[in-house]
Amino acid sequence: MSSEKITAEKRTEFGKGAARRIRRENKIPAVIYGHGAEPIHVTLPGHDTMMALKHHGQNALLELDIDGKTQLALTKQVQIDHIRRVIEHVDFVAVKAGEKVTVEVPVHVVGESAPGTLVVTDHAAIAVEAEATHVPEGLEISVEGAEAGTQIHAKDIALPQGVTLVLDADTLVVNVTAAPTAAQVEAELESAEAEAGIVHEASEAETEAAAATEAE
Repeated sequence: MSSEKITAEKRTEFGKGAARRIRRENKIPAVIYGHGAEPIHVTLPGHDTMMALKHHGQNALLELDIDGKTQLALTKQVQIDHIRRVIEHVDFVAVKAGEKVTVEVPVHVVGESAPGTLVVTDHAAIAVEAEATHVPEGLEISVEGAEAGTQIHAKDIALPQGVTLVLDADTLVVNVTAAPTAAQVEAELESAEAEAGIVHEASEAETEAAAATEAE
């Protein structure tokens, strides 16, 4: 896992008004926590930060240049405005090379399971411990040819060297089941609608058919 170099500026203005001014300049407010020190409030360049986070995923490691000093920072939380599709704020954890960290790593299901099956992902990410500079961006789980009844637990996932599982080893991550039939889907839909109190008006054809049946 490589780190992206980003030049950050320390900031002294806080609050919603200051944050809005920062975003209007196409920059991103951020905070760096960790190592028992006071949080460091910084401003990051909007485009460069967005591309770094997009390229390296939810656990992106950034090499922040703050007033000429370098600080490794592991992405902890990213707040996004889902309407405007822009990053509003980022929380980082200060880390050091060689330091072990616990992170949630996304799992990616690949391959095609056997015909007539349905693949259900019970956990989209799993907790692992790894060196801060060697956090995997994702973990692949293959379901190629898997039959109904196949279950993949956390302990079954191949981890890169130096990465250890933190999540309970017996946690079910992926479950391959028999795909429901059209009749089962229709029955479940009708049951859900009935519980929600949804009543459908009969169509004109259904009304005419019912009337014809009563007339016989």
